Amino acid sequence: MFKDYQPSHGYDEYFCKKEAAPRKDLEPLLNSLGDIGLAELKRNHASASNLLRRLGATFRINDSGPREAERILPFDPLPRLIHKSEWSTLEEGLLQRLDAIDHFLADIYGPQRILHDGVIPREDVESSQGWRPEMQDIKLPLGRWCHISGLDLIRDGDGNWRVLEDNLRCPSGVAYFLENRRVMKRLFPSLFEGRQIQAIDDYPSHLLRTLQDLAPWSDTPRVALLTPGVFNSAYFEHSYLAQQMGVTLVEGRDLVCENGHVWMHSTEGLQQIDVIYRRIDDDFLDPNVFRRDSILGVPGLMEAMCKGNVAIANAPGTGVADDKLIYAYVPKMIRYYLGQEPIIENVPTYLCSRPDDLTYVLEHLKSLVVKSVAEAGGYGMLIGPHASTSEIEAFAAKIKAHPRNFIAQPTLQLSTVPSLSDGELYPCHVDLRPYVLRGKTNWVSPGGLTRVALRRGSLVVNSSQGGGCKDTWVVSDTQAKMKDLEAIPC
Repeated sequence: MFKDYQPSHGYDEYFCKKEAAPRKDLEPLLNSLGDIGLAELKRNHASASNLLRRLGATFRINDSGPREAERILPFDPLPRLIHKSEWSTLEEGLLQRLDAIDHFLADIYGPQRILHDGVIPREDVESSQGWRPEMQDIKLPLGRWCHISGLDLIRDGDGNWRVLEDNLRCPSGVAYFLENRRVMKRLFPSLFEGRQIQAIDDYPSHLLRTLQDLAPWSDTPRVALLTPGVFNSAYFEHSYLAQQMGVTLVEGRDLVCENGHVWMHSTEGLQQIDVIYRRIDDDFLDPNVFRRDSILGVPGLMEAMCKGNVAIANAPGTGVADDKLIYAYVPKMIRYYLGQEPIIENVPTYLCSRPDDLTYVLEHLKSLVVKSVAEAGGYGMLIGPHASTSEIEAFAAKIKAHPRNFIAQPTLQLSTVPSLSDGELYPCHVDLRPYVLRGKTNWVSPGGLTRVALRRGSLVVNSSQGGGCKDTWVVSDTQAKMKDLEAIPC
C-alpha cells in the first residue's frame, strides 16, 4: 500500500524520512492496513462520507447562506497514533498551562499583580479585543475561568510538541473527534483488534459533570446549552452535545431573567437554569452589558451571574487569553504564578507591537507566518513562502497600520501523517486539538481532534480552508486493563 509513499522532509509520524522505513512501533498497524488493502480502504472511505452525512455531521462555511453551504468535515481513515507515555507528558503540560492561564485571568480581573509587576504590559492586555472590564472583581464558582478548553498542539520538524494556539472561549470540534472514532469502529473494526486504545466515548459524561460542578448551590443543577441557532457553523456540535448530555438546547429567546435568576420557558412553565454552557461570544451574551443590538443573548444574564445564581462556561472575559499576542506571554505566566518551567513550549513568536520585532517581521515576511491576533479559522493569515509579492506587500501595509493586531512565527515544518485523498496516499500536515475539562476535578481527552491539511503541500488545517480530520489513538505501551480498552463493535 505504501510502496510509492514518500515521507515528508520534516517529521513523518509513520515513516523514518532517511530510510523511508516504517517506524518500528507502527509496523503492526501498517500490516493491518495492508491486510485491508488500498481498494477496500477507498471503498470504506467513501462509505465514511455517506455515514457522516446520515449522522448530520456537517458544518457551515458561513453563519448564513444557502443550504449548499453545509458540508461534511472531510474524514481521513488512516489513524494517528500517540503512545500513552508520551501522552502522559502532554496531559501534564496542558494542565500546567491552563492552571497558569486561570491564575492570569483571576489576577487581571482582580488585583492585577502581573501587570503591576511589569511581567506583561498593561496596554497589551487592555487593548485586547477579548478584554472585558465588566468582569473586574467578580467571583466565580470554584474560582475557575476556563472550564472547557481546546489547545492546539503541533509537532515540529524534529518531532517536538509545541503549543500553537489557546482556544478558551467556545472551542469547537469535539463532536467530530467523537464521531471519527464511531466511524472508524464501524467501518474498520479489524484495525482495533489486539490494540489497547484508550476510549473517548465518555466525554459527554465528563462534560456534564464538569458543568454541574459549577453550581454547588444545587444538588441537581439544571444545565442548558446556549446556541446562536441553526445557521451557526457549529450547530451540529451544539445539538449533538446537548443530546449526548441529556440537557436542553436553547436559544436566547428561550430564556428570561427575573429576580436575579435565569429561567427557561418550557411546556411545564418556567424552570430555573443553574448552568449555561454558552456557545456564543461575549459580545452577544447580554445586551444590557455588551452589544446593545444583540438578539442572541439574554438581557439580565450578567446580573444573574454576578449575584451567583447562574454559572457560565466558559466565563465571560476568557477571550483575552485567546488573543494570539497574549499567547506569547503564557510561558511567563507559568513561571510567575507556578514557579515552574513550561512542559510544552510555545512556537517562537514575534510581536509586531514591539519595534524591534516589527522591523524583523517586515524584513522577513517571505519566510514567516503572520497571524491576526483576533481571527481564527485560518483567516487573517499570511504564509510567506506561499504568498505572492502583491499579497506580501498588502499584508505589510496592514501590519504597519495596526502593529498590535499581528504576530509572526517561523514557518514550521509541521509533522505529517499519511492521508488518503483523490485515491492516493501522500503525507499531509496535521495538528492536534485535545479537550480539557476543569470543574472540581480535571479531565483531558485521550488524544483529540487531529486536523489534516488535505490540500497537497498546504499548512492550513482549518475546515473552512479545505482541511479535514482523522481519528487519534492513544495506545498503551504495556498491557492495560480490559476496562481501558475500546470495545470492538459486533
